[in-house]
Amino acid sequence: LNIGFTAPCRFAHYFVICGIDTETGLEPDELQSEGNKEGRQGEIFINFEQSPLKRTFKSKVLAHYPENVEWNPFDQDAVNMLCMPKGLSFRTQADSREPQFHSFLITREDGSRTYGFVHTFYEEVTSPQICSAMQTLYQMHQAENPSSATPSSSSSSSSNSPSSSSCRSAACGGYDASRDTLYVSKALCLITPMPFMHACRRFLSQVHRAVAAAAPPPLPLESYVHNILYEVPLPPPGRSLKFHGVYEPIVCQRPGPGELPLADFPLGQTFTLLGVENLVQLFNCTLLEMQILLYSQDYQRLMTVAEGITTLLFPFQWQHVYVPILPASLLHFLDAPVPYLMGLQSKEGTDRSKLELPQEANLCFVDIDNHCIELPEDFPQFPNKPELIQELSEVLLRYGISPVGGAPPTSLEDDGRNGNLGGEQLAVLDLLQGNATLERLQALAKRTGVRVEALRGVGGEGEAQGGRTAVEEEELRNAKLNVQLREVFASRFTTMFADYEAFVIQSAPDLESWLTNREQMHNFDKASFLSDQPEPYLPFLSHFIETQMFATFIDNKIMSQWEEKEPLLRVFDGRINKARLYNVRAPSLRSSNYQRCTILKESAQAIEQRLLKIDHTAIHPHLLDMKIGQGKYEQGFFPKLQSDVLSVGPTNNKWSNRTATAQRRKDRHRQQTEHLTLDNDLKEKYMQEARSLGKNLRQPKLSDLSPAVIAQTNWKFVEGLLKECRMKTKRMLVEKMGREAVELGHGEANITGLEENTLIASLCDLLERIWSHGLQVKQGKSALWSHLLHYQAREEKLDQQFVLLYAVIYFFILTTSPSLTHPHSSLLPFLRHIQSMGAIKTDVGRARAWIRLSLEKKLLSQHLKQLLSRQALTKKLYKRYAFLRCEEEKEQFLFHLLSLNTVDYFCFTSVFTTIMIPYRAVIIPIKKLSNAMTTSNPWVCVSGELGDSGVRQITKNVLEMTFDCQNLGKLTTVQLGHDNSGLLAKWLVDCVMVRNEITGHTYKFPCGRWLGKGVDDGSLERVLIGELALPNADEDCGRGCRTPDMQHSPGQTRRSKPTSAQIQEAIGEAVNIICKHFHKPEKERGSLTILLCGEVGLVGALEQFFHNGFKSARLFQKTVFVWDFVEKAVAYMESADQMGDMQETAEPLGLTCVSLCHYVSAINSSPRNIGKDGKFQLLVCLGARDRLLIQWLPLLVECPVIQRMYEESALLRDRTTVNALIAVLQTLHDFPITLEASLVKGIDL
Repeated sequence: LNIGFTAPCRFAHYFVICGIDTETGLEPDELQSEGNKEGRQGEIFINFEQSPLKRTFKSKVLAHYPENVEWNPFDQDAVNMLCMPKGLSFRTQADSREPQFHSFLITREDGSRTYGFVHTFYEEVTSPQICSAMQTLYQMHQAENPSSATPSSSSSSSSNSPSSSSCRSAACGGYDASRDTLYVSKALCLITPMPFMHACRRFLSQVHRAVAAAAPPPLPLESYVHNILYEVPLPPPGRSLKFHGVYEPIVCQRPGPGELPLADFPLGQTFTLLGVENLVQLFNCTLLEMQILLYSQDYQRLMTVAEGITTLLFPFQWQHVYVPILPASLLHFLDAPVPYLMGLQSKEGTDRSKLELPQEANLCFVDIDNHCIELPEDFPQFPNKPELIQELSEVLLRYGISPVGGAPPTSLEDDGRNGNLGGEQLAVLDLLQGNATLERLQALAKRTGVRVEALRGVGGEGEAQGGRTAVEEEELRNAKLNVQLREVFASRFTTMFADYEAFVIQSAPDLESWLTNREQMHNFDKASFLSDQPEPYLPFLSHFIETQMFATFIDNKIMSQWEEKEPLLRVFDGRINKARLYNVRAPSLRSSNYQRCTILKESAQAIEQRLLKIDHTAIHPHLLDMKIGQGKYEQGFFPKLQSDVLSVGPTNNKWSNRTATAQRRKDRHRQQTEHLTLDNDLKEKYMQEARSLGKNLRQPKLSDLSPAVIAQTNWKFVEGLLKECRMKTKRMLVEKMGREAVELGHGEANITGLEENTLIASLCDLLERIWSHGLQVKQGKSALWSHLLHYQAREEKLDQQFVLLYAVIYFFILTTSPSLTHPHSSLLPFLRHIQSMGAIKTDVGRARAWIRLSLEKKLLSQHLKQLLSRQALTKKLYKRYAFLRCEEEKEQFLFHLLSLNTVDYFCFTSVFTTIMIPYRAVIIPIKKLSNAMTTSNPWVCVSGELGDSGVRQITKNVLEMTFDCQNLGKLTTVQLGHDNSGLLAKWLVDCVMVRNEITGHTYKFPCGRWLGKGVDDGSLERVLIGELALPNADEDCGRGCRTPDMQHSPGQTRRSKPTSAQIQEAIGEAVNIICKHFHKPEKERGSLTILLCGEVGLVGALEQFFHNGFKSARLFQKTVFVWDFVEKAVAYMESADQMGDMQETAEPLGLTCVSLCHYVSAINSSPRNIGKDGKFQLLVCLGARDRLLIQWLPLLVECPVIQRMYEESALLRDRTTVNALIAVLQTLHDFPITLEASLVKGIDL
């Protein structure tokens, strides 16, 4: 039978032996030293001052069986590198030689994984050549380093720890061939398609026991290796399988189709090493696709934590570089400017501060051995984090595990023997603790010195419950704990994404067209999805739905229309459908209340039933047709296996036949569907191009590490960064312009401020990764800020030289000569602004602030171009392959950033809300009739979305001032007034200009009205509405494009006579805008004052309504205002009430009359001189706030005063129109209108 037919369903694909090649002898591992030529990890390169026993030598794959498997080609270099990541390890009889176990995985280009499980032990070196070479090396070392000649026997004590796999011999590595026995490491490895970690560990351990035992094993080792390679199948889904090792049976199980996928690495150990709090933070960083570096002395710990954290991502999958064990020769991969999850082995005693990493701005550093993590700055927390930690802690405590990290570093396999008892055992212990007989036995044992192990009698001698051994009981306990912890996390995603299908956009007619146009398509309605989520979830979800893992999840959902569902997606959708059956809810009822997992008990029971009742038993190992006399048993030495019997599998067992039948069935199905689907190669090509940015390099290629391959890898990084920049800037531009189109009245908003902030944070991360790529020497956590500081130091030095040069040639060249203008000076003030902001404490924070400030000022591309124009500096800081030294890609990158100048961002102003900012205000009068001057004392109060400046006095006739105050955000209003003192107190003001001196944003507040007694409406104070002013024409042409103007203050020019239809339409539109304002998330709403008092606001629209048909002709040169009508109407009501005419009025109408009189009286008695138009504006605002407008309107309509002051055709005298107005204003009662302090100041109600 062809091996290829059985390979996909075989338990193991390869059995591998790695060790020393006695023919080639001792070879220094050049790759390992090359990995550190640039000195990043001083502990790894070949150090000739070290003892030869501590140096790195090449290992080799001595044998692997079978030769090749069609489905999983054997990669010899990769397997050798990962079986022995630090090469061969030598020991003498004085050193600890405890066997070690670790795992690894290899990720293929299509994302599929192969797992390796390695048992490393020490074998005596029998080759005289090797012993002689080691003796010679040691004598040379002794001659060069006489101080190290005297060995100390105390330094090997730490080698007893199971985590110190890299520790070398005692002392300084003393070796004398005449008195010492030399041992070298050898590795036995199983390569499997699925991570059956416990089963592989037990099998390899039994094989090693057979080698080390005094008596030979029952059968030749070939029988056991042949059995596991060819006769042990993968367990079918939802079933358990028993197969036989050398001495004991081994049981494994596989989850069913509706259960969480297989995960055999002990999650409990991961929680024990890190603690619940740290692990949830690490989980959060993984979801947000940050760079994650695991750090430990123990390879197995690296693998356990990496596999544990990726297992918890269900139903999502890590899409980027994933290397849980990073060999020393691949340390250059830490330069990767993409998200990664990698594991780096530490050397005992190495200080974390000595570990120089190329980039740390977005790095989560996990120090496993010291139970601590270092987190990036400023990232959103996982929703309901405290409740999640509480639920996880309860699960751990049920299994006797402390939720606090830093527990003694014992592996979970030993926990059962250390009194860390499972749930059932704890229940039995509780039952027996009150038993008097047991207490007497315990006391007797204590007196006699006999040690009684806890609960050993409960399950029988040497066995736990149900006839299972202690090891089997421990594996069952681990499996149950694993699934319960995973179910808690899976339950969170089921709750958070219960309605995700409603927001998936499926627009392509077939798979081919979808794959072809993937990059141009929107597959998920992000804005609608976020608007449906509870507000506390939004910071996290807005970041998460931008990740590659979420995009791939949605891609898989869309492709499930045309092909079989991806397994994780199928399980997840099944859970959502099941949850809907039990809990039908409308999307609008989304709640942030924490929902605990309800299936913990069921999930544990399913695993327990499979392990207690074995479904299948594999064929027992048996004698093979072997040559007599080969592979003779010799204790302590692994024999040379007969390759001919291990290269071909059996042809007549039930598993082979079953597998072959299944394969034939798959082949027929593939042939039938071939004409319906894309060619697999074409599909894979589309998927690789259309999907990910970082995924095109998921796993570094281990088999070829030539300079050409490394250069090609870096070129892929450069291309990926450029593509990511293009996509990010395009997304930012399209979404922002879409929002501005809404402000102009087109379509619906598809981006919120939260999403915008997420996109900008993502851009900051991208720039940090670009500036970290190819660094010569790392000089801080932020590569960008470090480059800026280098630039600043260089420019300031050049400025000093420039001043000296200027002094010399001052008399020869005109001072106005453009050649003396420093070409790079505009960048430095920005840097100094950021450096002066004491609220920002870190380099990463300063770099992000600088990016946001440059983006807000529309100078980001220009500033980065200036920064990179100093080519000598760039060459000094960066290697040749760095992105910033690829000229064509760099130019395209700057061009993409330049496109962001077409829209306005307030990403600096809206984020750094507590900093002090200098503002400059200028009052511009209208220069006619000599009213440009005034004898009164003017004042202003500037208000923004974040607060107001307070009243600021302006020096008389200077009309300009600068003041510092805490960031006001986007400016909305200015209160302008004066004290009416002196002979020239009347003042005609054109506008007020206010400039933010840091961001450069200038706001214009139009007025066009008089301030003074006896002129206009008699106002000494006005509230002006702001608009963002256009940049100067002489500024950079790239900044000329801008967003639409904001609304501005209504002036007298507005009082042209609109038609009745236009007036009613304006009122409807003003109310509609206010309703839209309240339907936005609270943090996205902006200023309500603009919507009430702006040019097309509610106050202006109602003024037009009241002015229609108003008899405002000048009587003796005196203008009549709408407020005059309101005052006369109130006066009539008050007089009528005094005469008793109002007593017959219905009680509600009487109360309304009282409220109107009270409000008008309060406004008139206010100490503010806001004029008649200002008073009417205030009445409308207060009426809208207190829901009284629709009650006041009928009173004014019914008042006899209306007949004297309004024409017959006036809208206010048309009952039908007034009733329609009341119906429109009624909609405002659904919203809690709040007014700025600048509007209601001095009003006592």
